Amino acid sequence: MIMRKGYATFGLLVFGGVAAGALPIQTAAAADLIPFTPHRAIYELSMGGASAGSGVTGVTGRMVYELTGSACDGYTQNMRFVTVMTNQEGTETLSDLRNSSWEEADAKKLRFSTTQYQNDKLADTSQGDAARSKGATPVVGVDLVKPAKKRVSLPQDIYFPMQHASSLVQAAKSGVKMFAANLYDGSEQGEKYYLTNTVIGKKFDKGSAAGPVAFKGADVLANVDSWPMAIGYFEAGKDKQDQTPAYELSFRYFENGVTSDLKIDYGEFSIKGQLKEVTLLPPGKCPVAKAAAQ
Repeated sequence: MIMRKGYATFGLLVFGGVAAGALPIQTAAAADLIPFTPHRAIYELSMGGASAGSGVTGVTGRMVYELTGSACDGYTQNMRFVTVMTNQEGTETLSDLRNSSWEEADAKKLRFSTTQYQNDKLADTSQGDAARSKGATPVVGVDLVKPAKKRVSLPQDIYFPMQHASSLVQAAKSGVKMFAANLYDGSEQGEKYYLTNTVIGKKFDKGSAAGPVAFKGADVLANVDSWPMAIGYFEAGKDKQDQTPAYELSFRYFENGVTSDLKIDYGEFSIKGQLKEVTLLPPGKCPVAKAAAQ
């Protein structure tokens, strides 16, 4: 899972387009995609830190993320991100972000729906479908339904979330240390994409899945390769030379799509996400696999 802004998205990603050492944008056949494992992950949220002028004195919350599907019939992601933020006056603000998306296996289509409530009142919503047209020069367009019906055009080299996540794992396995991509996930009312810059660290030793803090289900990750990653999200359309990230996300990313050791840094304050429990879900069945079994 690669998080996004909603507060912040996972989830999982240097600057827009392709930088040195990055992999080129491409849509892939299902057989070329990383076979992510369907799972449910529960995280405990807390404040990582805050500057004196942030006005934030405390953050608590919980995030539940669920991935289902397969590399042949597409992946569905569902996430609920709930936080209670306390300011210097002691006033609490309840934020409840709910996101659901389905992405075609070859990254040609993305369907998304996002709703955010603040203090139980609707604050933001977006819903729509993004698709790549056929042809030698494919066009990427979004048909928005909410907050209003609108047609939005995206760069040809845009990445969708699961395509991006798969590319990150492929990059890590290939020894690539930096990965650049224009990323779109339907957030920010469905009209915005980010230039992302991902730095990929040295692969963790196997058998250290739990890290410094144990969590329920850690044993299922004991033999899964993983890497530390950090992503900077930059506003599109601005001078990248002088720009600081809108926010930064760091985490440990397992090859099967599970994420731990989360940190979302907004500059003035940060939120930590500690993985408390991971449960593997029944794998999606591909037609080829069914035929082979008969």
